[in-house]
Amino acid sequence: MKAIWNGAIGFGLVNIPVKIYSATETSKLDLDMLDKSDFSNIKFKRVNEKTGKEVKWENIVKGYLMDDKYIILDEEDYEAASPEKSKILSIDQFVKEIEVDSVYFENPYFLEPQKNGENAYRLLLKALSQTKMVGVGTFVLRESEAIGMIRPYNDEVLVLNRLRFAQEIRDYKDLKIPAKKAPKPAELKMAVSLIEQLSQEFDPEMYQDTYSESLMKIIKQKAKGKGVKAKKAEPVKEGKVIDLMAQLKASLQNSKSKNAS
Repeated sequence: MKAIWNGAIGFGLVNIPVKIYSATETSKLDLDMLDKSDFSNIKFKRVNEKTGKEVKWENIVKGYLMDDKYIILDEEDYEAASPEKSKILSIDQFVKEIEVDSVYFENPYFLEPQKNGENAYRLLLKALSQTKMVGVGTFVLRESEAIGMIRPYNDEVLVLNRLRFAQEIRDYKDLKIPAKKAPKPAELKMAVSLIEQLSQEFDPEMYQDTYSESLMKIIKQKAKGKGVKAKKAEPVKEGKVIDLMAQLKASLQNSKSKNAS
């Protein structure tokens, strides 16, 4: 793993030096883009729009267009914008994790304590576990401010979840949401029964990326010159639901049969 941020967590008057590492990696297959005519690999280049020549990474700078003129920014400008947040994630408040809606969640990162920060790191981890709380604060990551939520993971490591700002969540008022009409009591009771019957403790290992595995099987078949016979997916049923109660009863019966087997 390669650290993407080097700084400290501000916990009251305590500073915990930490490094941030990405906690996830993709399970998708790495597919290349090819020219259909001869299957040549398509390369993306950073090209100067005036000269048409490729520009090396070391010669690329970033700028903001203002009044038809670019204002160029360098590393010192990013740090000067908020020097304290560039190096410290100061916890502003502690809240119950259940109060943070999942719509705000972005990317998870692992936090690793640096030298002389091990004891304070373990203290914060245990305190959060015992209180069932999470710490929330802001910091600067990759040239932009972010909200960070710190919580224990498996009671072994602190995880930093990057959160979205409230203004980043779109308004859903334009969507065609069903009117606030109460469902029929019998249907609601049946739906609750179905939910309870299918309820169990969450096990992330239960879910695997089987699509990538299936796609790799097809790739290996084609590599051997074998044809692939595609199975057609069931068409999505559209239109008015005739009998919701009958569907609920059938679902319950089907669930019972699966549990019995």
